[in-house]
Formats: sequence, C-alpha cells, structure tokens
Amino acid sequence: MSRQQEVDELFDVKNYFHIGNFQQCINEAQKLQKPSSPEVAVMRDVFTYRSYLAQKKYLVVLDEIKPNSPAEIKPLKLLAEYFSNAQKRESIVAQLDEQLVGSANVPTDTFILVAATIYSNENNWEAAYRVLHNSENLEAYAFLITILLKLDRIDLAKKKLKEMIDKDDDATLTQLAQAWVNTAIGGEKLQDAYYIYQELVDKYGSTPNLLNGQAVTFLGRAQYEEAEAVLQEALDKDPNYYDTLINMIVLHRHNGKSTEVANRYLSQLKTLNPEHPYIKDLNQKETEFDRICQQYTPSEVQIPA
Repeated sequence: MSRQQEVDELFDVKNYFHIGNFQQCINEAQKLQKPSSPEVAVMRDVFTYRSYLAQKKYLVVLDEIKPNSPAEIKPLKLLAEYFSNAQKRESIVAQLDEQLVGSANVPTDTFILVAATIYSNENNWEAAYRVLHNSENLEAYAFLITILLKLDRIDLAKKKLKEMIDKDDDATLTQLAQAWVNTAIGGEKLQDAYYIYQELVDKYGSTPNLLNGQAVTFLGRAQYEEAEAVLQEALDKDPNYYDTLINMIVLHRHNGKSTEVANRYLSQLKTLNPEHPYIKDLNQKETEFDRICQQYTPSEVQIPA
C-alpha cells in the first residue's frame, strides 16, 4: 500500500476534520467499511475519535478505546481523560513528562499531537514545541505554526510554513496554515487569507472554523458589517463555538454599538468555559487594573477647622 493510496482513501475524512466539520468527518469515516490495509483502518479510527473529542463526546472515546487498542489510537483515551476530568490533569501532565523523558521508543504521531495539545492547554508552549519539532507529520508543522503565532514569532512561522509548503503545498492543512500566517501579517495579506477561506468554503461548505477565519480578516480591515454577517452564520451553525463568541465580543466593542451585546456574549463564554484562556487573560487584566487603581486612589483631604 503506497502512501498516496492511503491519503486518497482518507482524503475526505482528513479534510472535513481539518476544516472543523467533525460530524461529516465521522460520517465519511463510517463509509469506509473496507479499508485497503490495517494501517488505513487505524487512521480512520483515529480521526473518528478525534472528531468525537472535538465534539466533547468524551465518554465515547473512554468507553471504546481499550488496553489492547492499537498504539496509534490509545493516546486519545488519555486526551479524553484530561478534558473530561480537571482533577486528573496534573497527574496526566506528570505522566506525559515521564513518558517523554524515560521512553526510548519513538512516539506515534497521535501521541505527539495529544501531548502537544495537553501542554498547550497548560500554556506550556515550550514543552509543546519541544514535542512537536522533530516530527515530520504535516499536522505537527501546522501545530508549530499556531504556537509561533501565539508567541508573536511571525518570522519563524513563515519559515515553518515554507517547509510545510515544500512538503505538501496542496493539502488543506497547508492552505489553512497559509491563511493563519497571512492573517497574522495583516495589511494586504488579509485579503489573501480571506480568499483561502472562501475557496475552502466553496469546496467543502462553511464551518464555524472557516467562518471565524473570514471574520478575523474582516475585523482586521474594519469591515464590521461583513464580519457580523459571517459570525452570525457561524452562530447559527454552533451557538456555543468559543471563537465565534470571542469574535462577537471584539466586533461589538469596535463597531460603536451598545456594550450590552458584547457583555452578553462574554457571559455566555464564561458560563460555557470559565477556564478558557480568553477569560483567564481578561480576569488577570481586570485584577491588575483594580490593583493599579487602588494605588492611585486619592487619600482623604483633611480640611482645617
């Protein structure tokens, strides 16, 4: 079985996963009843379980992945445990640290992505980068680019994107990475990013992921009506999608409309995920602002009798 044949068999499965249409990814995987090899069957199941994780259906993954499941699949159970049980997260991170330091075995692609996801959720970007940087997997390249962009290292993200393009310039994931970098660069590149998202929408249909990508390009060019239109479409598809709520907050704080609407989306995000990085960062800034204000509170003036 050649690699190209394997990619062809899973082409739709992977594409729907990467653009964020997780239910369609599951549907396409279920259609592949007779894969050409055990390796293809395993990767089909990997994307199926990853889609369930993305939908927060952790119990499906916890129930179905067994101790005798293939090595490529088993790390996904660890990820399900991490997200479904906050009290176990510290021990899971410690377990990851031990596995990465103490094991002489080469980690599977799935294990690398799981470890990087957990470290990223812990805001341990250095550990996430370290576990990814030796991988030749295309998803590892894309993951590294997202980390570099979070760290405002656009220069390094552009270099990593060049490597990704050299590896597979036609891949949907490579196109998405190009859009992320273009968005981070800003200016005229925002239009290029928009066209990439639009081409993917035309090919595979709109998803909250793609629509939010378009919305950010509109926000960057102060095209607030256009941003609101695509964000409203994203809300219609998934009213609880975190990025949509955050971009709605940004939109309504920039377009001069009532802050009541922005605060409503903020309350919804706090209810859905009080541990979201956006909420944590906002709380930290509010605390710091209050601390500074207290330092400069005027003291009581003593008026002479």
